[in-house]
Amino acid sequence: MGATGSGKTTFINLVSGSTLRVGRGLKSCTSSVQVANPFELDGRNITLIDTPGFDDTTKSDTDILRMIAAFLATTYQEGMKLAGVIYFHRISDFRMGGISTRNFKMFRQLCGESSLKNVVIATNMWGEVSKEVGEAREAELISQDMFFKPVLDKGAQMARNDNTLQSAQAILQQIIGNLPMSLQIQRELVDQKKELSQTAAGVELNKELMEQVEKHRKELREMQEEMREAIRAKDEETRRELETESKKLQAEMNRVQQDSKKLASDYKEEKDKLEIRLREMKAASERETTKMLAEHKRQMDSLQARLNNVTSTSAAERQAILREMEELRHRQQSGRRGGCIIM
Repeated sequence: MGATGSGKTTFINLVSGSTLRVGRGLKSCTSSVQVANPFELDGRNITLIDTPGFDDTTKSDTDILRMIAAFLATTYQEGMKLAGVIYFHRISDFRMGGISTRNFKMFRQLCGESSLKNVVIATNMWGEVSKEVGEAREAELISQDMFFKPVLDKGAQMARNDNTLQSAQAILQQIIGNLPMSLQIQRELVDQKKELSQTAAGVELNKELMEQVEKHRKELREMQEEMREAIRAKDEETRRELETESKKLQAEMNRVQQDSKKLASDYKEEKDKLEIRLREMKAASERETTKMLAEHKRQMDSLQARLNNVTSTSAAERQAILREMEELRHRQQSGRRGGCIIM
């Protein structure tokens, strides 16, 4: 998780060998929750989840929360828990501005307090700053209460990502041994059966939306007063300009209010779609597992037949076949070990 352009998708593609779309400019490419190709690390099957940031250029914050919440609730209902969550932050950012602060605030409301020990904050883009500048910013992020200190004090870890496979794997190795845990929003939606607007993340987002509405109302009142002044002064050009801006502002205010209302209704629709998709994915996975087991049995039977036909004098050949059988067993056992899901 993290702001748009913080390197989430690039990290996932590098370590998993996936080809998820990566944004190169100001426009974001991750506009939905994406699941990367599973891969193996230290004998564990890893699945990484890519999410859009709350500053997405194509979708509103309401849309983003609804998508993330629906995905997390649906997978939790199916018995899947996250081994960890990685939050990406650009060390190249001159300061942690409003967008980064809002993303991290929403991130905290999604996770809650109890799951912070399974969180890694990964700083990215070290190649874009000097070592001294990067380390100074890192020290500030670690030590200041307004930044990452509160979550680090509650068990979260900090890591540097230098855009290499070794670095990416080292970050994952901080997580894969964790006991999988549910996030706050999963417990709220599934266990406590709250509406999305009643969750901590939903309350936080609605609060921000209402602050935007109030700000727009104030601006609209000021603009209307200026229009009255222009009418009294018979300044028709200024009046027309103010009227145009007033209509834009009113439309934006209506959009924000509509976003707030849509939070609960559209969430159910999104979740229903995900449940259907997840059932299809599970069915496909079961079919693939059946095929893999059949192939494993075929290979083992073939090796056993070769072993039975080897004469007692062919010790080297016997050892080679036994090694093949052991490797085949190891691959199957690795596949049977519990998968590790990381967002």
